[in-house]
Amino acid sequence: MSEVARPGQASDGNSAASTSNRMQSAIQAIGLFLVVQYFASQFFGNGGKNASSSGSSTVPAFDQRPASGAEITNYNPIPQLIAPLWPVNSSLDISIYVAPSLVMPPLGSVDEDRLVMEEKGFSLGDYKESRQVDTTFRVPSEVQSNGTLWAHFYVALQGHPLDPAATNYDTSKAHHFFHPLNQVLPKKKVVKTRKLVGASEDDASIEEEPVVSGPILSSYYHPNFTMSFIPDSGTQRYANMHPAMRQYVHLEESGARDASGQNGWYYPVLFINTFWQLRDHMTELNSTVKELPLHIDLNNLAYWKFSLYASIGEGQKQNQKAAASGGPKPAAGDGSEFEEFKRVLMDTNIYLLSTTAVVTVLHMIFEGLAFKSDISHWRNKKDNIGISFRTILANVFMQSIIFLYLVDNSDGTSYMILIGQGIGILLEAWKITKTVDVRIREASPESWLPYKVTFEDKHKLSETEEKTKEYDQIAFRYLYMVAVPLLGAYAVYSLLYETHKSWYSFVITTLVGSVYAYGFLMMVPSLYINYRLKCRAYASKSDDL
Repeated sequence: MSEVARPGQASDGNSAASTSNRMQSAIQAIGLFLVVQYFASQFFGNGGKNASSSGSSTVPAFDQRPASGAEITNYNPIPQLIAPLWPVNSSLDISIYVAPSLVMPPLGSVDEDRLVMEEKGFSLGDYKESRQVDTTFRVPSEVQSNGTLWAHFYVALQGHPLDPAATNYDTSKAHHFFHPLNQVLPKKKVVKTRKLVGASEDDASIEEEPVVSGPILSSYYHPNFTMSFIPDSGTQRYANMHPAMRQYVHLEESGARDASGQNGWYYPVLFINTFWQLRDHMTELNSTVKELPLHIDLNNLAYWKFSLYASIGEGQKQNQKAAASGGPKPAAGDGSEFEEFKRVLMDTNIYLLSTTAVVTVLHMIFEGLAFKSDISHWRNKKDNIGISFRTILANVFMQSIIFLYLVDNSDGTSYMILIGQGIGILLEAWKITKTVDVRIREASPESWLPYKVTFEDKHKLSETEEKTKEYDQIAFRYLYMVAVPLLGAYAVYSLLYETHKSWYSFVITTLVGSVYAYGFLMMVPSLYINYRLKCRAYASKSDDL
């Protein structure tokens, strides 16, 4: 991560539990991404792998191309193989201008404050070469009105003119391309809460804002950019390159081909690395923003790092675009969870991070083993001795409350967490069907509903099972005496002193708070049942003696 500037790191600490949850979800997302990439490479070829080992000899140097007037019978407008136009260890001149338009006038007529970077003699292929630029620039009025801020890159072999308008400009020695510096992202939703009871006059006078359907988009700018040349990209099969990497490949402008007419050349790959940019460090562009800072790191980056950054970064951008379009939330999330994962990598001590990663992986393994063991135990269970049926019902209720709470606060919540919670509810519901028969019967005439759900024993209960049922009723009777007053006290406190989005949110938040605070009480019925059964068994043995 040393290749990227990372100032302005967040200082707000996250709890160990939330860090572990974020890392678990991010590890699952990255693992899923790598699995998909592996199978895609198996079925669709090498994707964007470096092809220099197998085909570099088939593409001659650019100087050995056929003469410009020579006729090429098999000319292919889309080259099969592409090779670097300029040799490694070339010295480059680089200039970067910012503008609100894709079209640039002659550089001699451009305002000086539009030039944000001018470097001479940068060594292509020298991994020790690193340069930094810190500057500021005026924000164009078009950009203040949700326009795009474009960076125009002018790259040339040292000593050759950079300006395409120059009379001696040579496209084989110089190159111009552009890239946006701002991003259009959905605004974070601000959850407005209020006191439901006992609100002040000021709170009551606040008018409800109209609800806007769909995400609200805005333009954001990050001040830090890392721009890396990829000197070891070698010869590539252009059509097979990964789209995330191909977008940074610019073919030689004249469209020249070798003698076969099938192969061409490309300019040095300049990767604009935004992988480590965090949303919290971005500035929303509007009419109040008059000037912006810009920090640029210029260096060389290995091809394998480029492919990793580009592939994962592009996947996250696609998820953000899908979320911004207002459609269904992508399965991998809207990017906010992966952003938190990057924040953890940047802001957490390396030893704590390593420990958290190991604990997270072990937690995932043990959770899977416990899930498997639980299912195996209940599949083979033949009786209900020692089982608290009401505890199972309570678990279904509590996990459903947690699921509803996650849905009510679903902004940034990964589908993986929701799916895992849903599977837990289904597992507890399945345990009910293993304990009793669930039947729908006609309700009594006094009932408002025509039918009711009943739980019936699967078989004639043994004496021990009857005692289990009796002890379960007793345990829950005492549990209600403790849990209901606690729940009522917490609900009154939350209603009087805390703010909520709505009455529904108040009910769900209060219930989930009680679940987290008093959930351990659900262990009491099973302990009580097993204690009474052991006492009864001991008394029976004493009577026999």
